Amino acid sequence: MRRRDFIRGVLGSATVWPLPALAQQQPGRVRLVGVLTGIAEDAESKARHAAFRQELQRLGWVDGQNVRIEARFGAGDAARIRKYAAELTALSPDVILSTGGQATELLLQATRTVPIVFAIVPDPVGSGFVESLAEPGGNATGFAQFEYSLTAKWPELLKETAPKVKRAAVIWDPTITAGIGQFAVIQSVAPSIGVDVKPISVHSDIERVIAGLTRVPNGGLIVTASAAAATRLDLITTIAARYKLPGIAPFKDFVTGGGLMSYGVDYVAQYRDAAGYVDRILKGDKPADLPVQAPTKYDLLINLKTAKALGLTVPPTLLARAEVIE
Repeated sequence: MRRRDFIRGVLGSATVWPLPALAQQQPGRVRLVGVLTGIAEDAESKARHAAFRQELQRLGWVDGQNVRIEARFGAGDAARIRKYAAELTALSPDVILSTGGQATELLLQATRTVPIVFAIVPDPVGSGFVESLAEPGGNATGFAQFEYSLTAKWPELLKETAPKVKRAAVIWDPTITAGIGQFAVIQSVAPSIGVDVKPISVHSDIERVIAGLTRVPNGGLIVTASAAAATRLDLITTIAARYKLPGIAPFKDFVTGGGLMSYGVDYVAQYRDAAGYVDRILKGDKPADLPVQAPTKYDLLINLKTAKALGLTVPPTLLARAEVIE
């Protein structure tokens, strides 16, 4: 048999094997997968990681058998995330899953060779992580949280739900590219809907600043996406309730914890999708050849109990689109 015919026969027979079988057939060392998360190891992050591990197992990669997963949680602390980025890359993993813009940015500073699959990253092109969505061009690819233009929806939705809002405190992280990009869009759209915005660093004494702002009526709250904001979300939600501020955030936990509304992607679903890209890289694909996936759906969640407490009537057009908490 000619060598070309032999290779063609082998490749042809491989295509009919189920994907889990392909993973289990790979001989040699146990593969190493790093995981770097910007937020703390809380219930939400545990749910995401459980989904990631379950999907990897469905694809044939079982932690402790043919793959070993090393996870680090940054708890919104830039110094800690930087340390863990260096620590994980020093282990020479086959691939690293990173969560959020800050973790991805610090990983890319630590390595330009180790494959990175990111999830929940705002505008990866605008942040400079990839050259384009279709052709990432480097060692990173993954799943975008949104483009910066989407953040214009937050003040618009807030104003539509609470039309009396004239000024809004914007909690942002000015130390990261994603924080600057999000605030720039919010600041540009706010005047057109009659809202004056006041930036508040997520690293500051948030309650003290908000307490000062609420001396003037008709205030609101906008929380931008960052690991630091996710880490301090319980505090932010408590402050919104204490000062009776209608607020919006990209986190569902903000609403389930008593905040008014959220608008963003399904984070757990992104982790499942990320497992698919990790699987493909473990099987030989390169990040540069895997296009960045943009969300096709955003979820609107509204807490009607909170709306009632704030004296708000949610427009029927929003209720028709939203998942509602009574």
